Amino acid sequence: MSDYLPIIGITMGDASGVGPEVIMKSLAHASVYAQSRPLVIGDARRLELAGKLVGSPLAVRAIDNPAQAQYAQGTVDCIDLGLIPADLPFGKLSPVAGDAAFRYIERAVALTQQDQIDAICTAPLNKEALHAGGHKFPGHTEMLAHLTGTPEVSMMLVAPNLRVIHVTTHIGLLHAIRKIDTGLVQRTIERGHETLVRAGIAEPRIGVCGINPHAGENGLFGCGEEEEKIIPAVLALRERGWNVEGPLPADTLFFRAGRGDFDLVVAMYHDQGHGPVKVLGLEAGVNITVGLPVIRTSVDHGTAFDIAGKGIADERSLLEALRQGAELATRRG
Repeated sequence: MSDYLPIIGITMGDASGVGPEVIMKSLAHASVYAQSRPLVIGDARRLELAGKLVGSPLAVRAIDNPAQAQYAQGTVDCIDLGLIPADLPFGKLSPVAGDAAFRYIERAVALTQQDQIDAICTAPLNKEALHAGGHKFPGHTEMLAHLTGTPEVSMMLVAPNLRVIHVTTHIGLLHAIRKIDTGLVQRTIERGHETLVRAGIAEPRIGVCGINPHAGENGLFGCGEEEEKIIPAVLALRERGWNVEGPLPADTLFFRAGRGDFDLVVAMYHDQGHGPVKVLGLEAGVNITVGLPVIRTSVDHGTAFDIAGKGIADERSLLEALRQGAELATRRG
């Protein structure tokens, strides 16, 4: 294993939310610097204000590019885009903050394309603010796919004892069922398999959810979606020698995965996969975008406008996102 510490670009997210606070809390942990070189892409003044709100002793250094960073514990290196007014309130939707959140991601992607950072870790943005700022994306995942020119990506959620990859995400349920087909199911499983192998799981055990209750129960429920859309993909991958099982009833598959029967669950649609992960706790979940040319991890919680600016936001999800990013990041050493 290389001793190289990957440079993790941390985008600040929506400046009106809890992103600046959880960043300042997280970068006070020695574990972050033991596993990576963190570099914030955001607004230095906003980070300084957030530091005061959380009682942080950290200093913030405004820089222009990664070459100027010191990566020294006790000082937060921030590529300062200077987009946030000093009087921008916390906890209120702002088009300015929405546009800035996009600009941070845009800069992070450019830095990865220039091989100046090794992974991206995103603090939360607000979709309504993003749209108000002129950027019509459903969320981070679709934005990153657009900016990197990636035709198809998958969302993976990671929580204690559970990993879930989604065949479809931010579309309505009826549209999701229409969109699911054998090719998409197979490509999603392939992306999840590749990610786990990269993370050190040589032969991942993968459980695939059905679409209908009881995975259709041999045609009793639904219109044959399992037989048409899922089973051919599972059989094709099993022929490669992969350990893939399904389609399985979602109501028992997540229980089995939680007790250790599977390394990865393949969910067919947004709520099927998100619900079980979030029951385990928002503070412990991590969102990983799979299929991009660069690893991207994220907290699995929102901007939390109700507590933003109060200094009480929990940093544990960001710490886990940084840890996952460091494990999966491109190694250049």
